[in-house]
Amino acid sequence: MSAIRSVAFHTLGCKLNYSETSSLGRMLEKEGFEKKEFDQEADVYVINTCSVTDNADKECRQLVRRIQRRAPESYVVITGCYAQLKPAEIASIPGVDLVLGAADKFNLPLHLKNLPQQQGVKICSCDIDDVNSFTASWSSQDRTRSFLKVQDGCDYNCSFCTIPLARGKSRSDSIANVVANVKELSAAQTKEIVLTGVNLGDFGLAGENFYQLIQQLDEIEGIERFRISSIEPNLLTKEIISFVAKSKRFMPHFHIPLQSGSNRILGLMQRRYKRELYSQRVEWIKALMPHAAIGADVIVGFPGETNEDFAETYSFLQALPVTYLHVFTYSERENTKALGLPGAVPLPVRQQRNKELRTLSFVKTKQFTAPFHETIRPVLFEKADNEGLMEGYTDNYIRVQTPYRAEWVNKIVNWTI
Repeated sequence: MSAIRSVAFHTLGCKLNYSETSSLGRMLEKEGFEKKEFDQEADVYVINTCSVTDNADKECRQLVRRIQRRAPESYVVITGCYAQLKPAEIASIPGVDLVLGAADKFNLPLHLKNLPQQQGVKICSCDIDDVNSFTASWSSQDRTRSFLKVQDGCDYNCSFCTIPLARGKSRSDSIANVVANVKELSAAQTKEIVLTGVNLGDFGLAGENFYQLIQQLDEIEGIERFRISSIEPNLLTKEIISFVAKSKRFMPHFHIPLQSGSNRILGLMQRRYKRELYSQRVEWIKALMPHAAIGADVIVGFPGETNEDFAETYSFLQALPVTYLHVFTYSERENTKALGLPGAVPLPVRQQRNKELRTLSFVKTKQFTAPFHETIRPVLFEKADNEGLMEGYTDNYIRVQTPYRAEWVNKIVNWTI
């Protein structure tokens, strides 16, 4: 360990990955490592990967090549979902020294102690069924907002998804541990916490559940805002929605994966709901919180998606009072059931459908924000950007920009939109 004193991290993928990367960084800093930016020279580079799409795989390879050009003598560690799913493939990338699967990710400091003595690439991976521990993690780069992992893994088997293969079965932290972590973040002057997980609504050890968790978190002094990162529509209960509507600290902002507005395609995807249930959840939210922001995930180009299926998705979303869309182009993933389905959609068609839904998302966001013009809402301001501007978000997730003022950083200001 004494021979390597600096480390740089790069994260691909979701907020969950960002929380874990941040925790890994704190672990290495406690071991005496100096943390550097990824575009600087470092002794060790750690890439925490995603593998939801082909682009994430390709980006990992590109990052390793960039490291090789910049610092060919450095040690390169690959961890995350791609590392769990395809360790041998990653080990074959020139320049990679260590591959850590799901069970070994948080043993990174221990592995680095032996890294300079090893010969060749070291792979530390196991069968995903053997991954059953939970390690709490949270992001801390920006004290304004922290992504706090409270749940990991997934017991659902959606036909397009590799996450259960990469992260294992659903498991959770205890409510007591989450409360302790929130209090630690509060002591560090964090103002907003985003609760994250692979299947957040499935949170809970024996006798505990997500509704009980948010009830307890709402009573913690110091944290001014909580957000629910993403929750499956079938797990978003009326009691959760009602609680958020009355909450002191949970923001009127939901992100609810849809994936398709066609019941036929939802069936092929092996989702656990139909579009009618999704529409009902949105109606419940808007009935209690007309001002609430609602985001949705959508996949275009799933095998068998006809023009009629896509039109059904488009019209469903067009009529639904959602605020924004995260649109994903379907990509074939090994060891998924969708790979064997007939009716592959040509890539140009997938790309065109993605473009149409992204355009719709822009329109929906404009429709949502327009009624709030000239109204006053609380904005939590963050640090300045490169052009001397600072930005923040209202309680209902409207993004605001204004010239930088140091006294507003990490402060909630009543702001005229």
